[in-house]
Amino acid sequence: MTESNEVRNSSEGQNISEDFGTGQEDPLASLWTTSADGLVKLRRDPSCSQTPVTVHQMFQESLEKYGSFNAMASKKAGKWEKITFAEYYRLSQKAAKSFLKLGLLRFHSVAILGFNSPEWFISAVGTVFAGGIVTGIYTTSSPEACHYIAHDCRANVIVVENQKQLDKITQIWNRLPHLKAVVMYKGPLLEKRPNLYTMDEFMELGNEIPDRELDAIIRSQKPNQCCVLIYTSGTTGKPKGAMLSHDNITWTSAHASRAGDMQPAEIQQETIVSYLPLSHIAAQIYDLWTGIKWGELVYFAEPDALKGGLVNTLKEALPTSHMGVPRVWEKIMEKIKDVSSQSGFVKKKMLSWAMSVSLERNLSYSNSDLKPFRMRLAEALVLAKIRNALGFSRCQKHFCGAAPLPSDVMQFFLGLNISLYQAYGMSETTGPHCMSGPYVHRRDSCGKAVPGCKVKLANVDEEGNGEICFWGRTVFMGYLNMEDKTKEAIDEDGWLHSGDLGKIDRDGFVYVTGRIKEIIITAGGENVPPIPIEDAVKKELPLISNAMLVGDQKKFLSILLTLKCAVDPDTSEPTDALTQEARDFCQKVGSQATKVSEVVRMRDQAVYRAIQDGIDRVNSRAVANVQCIQKWAILQKDFSISGGEFGPTMKLKRQAVIEKYKDEIDSFYKN
Repeated sequence: MTESNEVRNSSEGQNISEDFGTGQEDPLASLWTTSADGLVKLRRDPSCSQTPVTVHQMFQESLEKYGSFNAMASKKAGKWEKITFAEYYRLSQKAAKSFLKLGLLRFHSVAILGFNSPEWFISAVGTVFAGGIVTGIYTTSSPEACHYIAHDCRANVIVVENQKQLDKITQIWNRLPHLKAVVMYKGPLLEKRPNLYTMDEFMELGNEIPDRELDAIIRSQKPNQCCVLIYTSGTTGKPKGAMLSHDNITWTSAHASRAGDMQPAEIQQETIVSYLPLSHIAAQIYDLWTGIKWGELVYFAEPDALKGGLVNTLKEALPTSHMGVPRVWEKIMEKIKDVSSQSGFVKKKMLSWAMSVSLERNLSYSNSDLKPFRMRLAEALVLAKIRNALGFSRCQKHFCGAAPLPSDVMQFFLGLNISLYQAYGMSETTGPHCMSGPYVHRRDSCGKAVPGCKVKLANVDEEGNGEICFWGRTVFMGYLNMEDKTKEAIDEDGWLHSGDLGKIDRDGFVYVTGRIKEIIITAGGENVPPIPIEDAVKKELPLISNAMLVGDQKKFLSILLTLKCAVDPDTSEPTDALTQEARDFCQKVGSQATKVSEVVRMRDQAVYRAIQDGIDRVNSRAVANVQCIQKWAILQKDFSISGGEFGPTMKLKRQAVIEKYKDEIDSFYKN
């Protein structure tokens, strides 16, 4: 095992001395802290030495440039209502005063439990102005999960969306010693109780707080102090609160977004749609903080966005930039395939031809802007119409992050003349540490380190894979009250260890190849990364929705499979009905099945034989026998968030799957 000496996109010097223009930083400050009121040294690099600023300073600078620009759009009674940056700032100040009136203490939290909305943004910014820490809680959280986070972050106030979320908090209120008030921003209160307020009531509470009191708190804030807590999804043990500083937020908003070619509003006002959970760093940095930095117009989707309603908002908002997790792009792909499979012969042929023309052009390494006649024809007759139907007619940048993007999804969208630019990072790097964009991208890569940041590999093996490590001003302060976990993550030189395996090419492009904890170590001691094998199975068998490889400490590999099925639009629950694409596959191999249950319970011979043939083809390309799949099973239901197999951002929770389907896995290895 060796450590790569190659450090990308940086100078060698680690200048971590600080002068924020208001005097020297505490000389005893370390690169990390686990205390909510702690200070840290910043990992400043001479190549990108932006003066550290607080969130308030960033907002003030934007206010001077973009005050009259529209900042947010939300639908009320079927009509879009917009507010300007000037109004946004004023409302955030009002919220800050109201939080102070309710007794928000410095470095205590305001927890927000609700779907994306102007009230979410205003509560978040108001919290930071008032000297508190913003802590998002996933809307899918149970009352006990809410209790863990609200207690851990010492929430003085919890802001909830509606009665459904309020009910969770009322169950745990008496077990939250720091909680002083709850605010609800949608719908009427069904019953009055002390310290429970509607949003309208809350916004008027602080009217008596003098400006000078709030101004004094704002002036006392330092860029290297905590202002945001992002709780990791807890796929391994209890959730950890990743502390992010003002500088983490303001520096990343400025530099990661520009690396992705997001434009300042004075050049072109970017329009985006906010729909992914704001408790996750990807959406929070992209929608909320970057929106303030560059004067973006943020449209808020309806809460049914991930149940199929997103396209309606996209068609009305017409975003110039859009970000989705891989599963969102997969769902769009599946929907297009479903619609196409139900079209007439001519339309099917036209789409197939147009996509093959676009894919061929996009995969050729020519940088020419000249569009040949065939491409212009494909655009005019087919591709532009599909992008219009998706709401992407004005969209110049399509981003993907939070999990690896399967290559078949990337290629499908290249066929629509849509390049998906991958971003890579973690909660602990304030979101994107590596970015792709229109001028910096390479197929299957998640881009290069953002200017001013570094990335290196530790413990590189003979194939060039090593653990990806990060250094720069994106790197978090530490885990709240978890010194051991913080020391595990940040080494003595201040490098953050990601737990991901990857490669870096000679041009500095980063490729994520797996996750250390996900590596399957067989009984023979062989290391097998599961994702490439899972992706190969899904590519070979278009009726497969999810595939999860198992075989840790076992003599051979097996795989759990789910079939593509329709999703209930109201509950997002997978149904028993196969998608059109899956039905087409069944018909092609000689099966009349239209339901998952028909395939599984009857062990449909035609489908089972076709799946075995597909797995045999994957096995024939395996680099070694140990990477061959010996056994497989189809599960009766597809994976979902509510089923516990996916986390809130549709990331596969492998350990949860292993526990839930223990019987099926055990059956593979019975003598």
